[in-house]
Amino acid sequence: MHFGRPLLRGPAQVMFLADARTGAVFCAALATADWRYGVYALGGATLGSGTARLLHVPRQRVEQGLEGFNSCLLALCFAVFLGVDRLSTALLAVVGCAVAAVATAAVVRLLRVWHLPPLTLPYCLLASAVTVAAPGFRRLWPHGDSLAALPRAASGPTAPRPGDLWRAFFRNVSQVFFLDEWYVGALLLAGLFLASGVAGLVACAGSATGVLTAWALGAPTARIADGTMGYNAVLVALALCGVFLAAAPATLLYALLGAVTATAVTPAVAHLLAPSGGHAFTWPFVLTTLGFLTAARSFPRLTGRIPVPAA
Repeated sequence: MHFGRPLLRGPAQVMFLADARTGAVFCAALATADWRYGVYALGGATLGSGTARLLHVPRQRVEQGLEGFNSCLLALCFAVFLGVDRLSTALLAVVGCAVAAVATAAVVRLLRVWHLPPLTLPYCLLASAVTVAAPGFRRLWPHGDSLAALPRAASGPTAPRPGDLWRAFFRNVSQVFFLDEWYVGALLLAGLFLASGVAGLVACAGSATGVLTAWALGAPTARIADGTMGYNAVLVALALCGVFLAAAPATLLYALLGAVTATAVTPAVAHLLAPSGGHAFTWPFVLTTLGFLTAARSFPRLTGRIPVPAA
């Protein structure tokens, strides 16, 4: 097989698309913030997919990029949070991406019992583990003091200005890849529309829902504007409308309800993880999507199937 195309599909699969062109646009978008971010993303996908091939994971999974997106996120996560210019970060990313292939296989096998997708659960598990452990290793943690802190009540103004809103709309997309540059989000959206107009529109709806939900609940303007409140909403909307459930008006409403839920869950997860720095990663997306997909089996309007009554 032509290995270049599956590698580019890895970054694209972060947003559920098996389109090499979208993966190329995603890597280019990340490179506009820092060229090394694009290298880490593509390199992570390469290492994850390569390890999976060496371990004889089914060829179709590798070709579709399904073995590359968790390692892509993990490598980029290390670059952003541990320092993109550090040799220790690069070495940790190499090892972490190989482990991500093992973690992906374990999660796939575990969730197959309930016919559920692995999503970004392998990445979340490894990223959380490294975040907790990193301050204990001086060669890994360049920031001096630990970021651990007790949860605090939200503070600051809660009335966003128009400029905050449109930046939040795009940053909700860029924060999927840990970046707060609004133009990165705009380029990522362009990559989505390149592959699928439906996916692009659903992502826009998810982002807008995340912004409105955070504002309605009184989230601080700074948290809304930097995209950290709404990026999980984008992923949930995409997953529940057009990926794991067919795109339709009913599933769109269901997906947006999921986006609302993920936005509300985000600070809860951040508070639970406060002792390790409060990085929610994509845990809200994983928890919300798995819950909503499980529940969807009881709703024929969403799946087209009549549920079997419990014995």
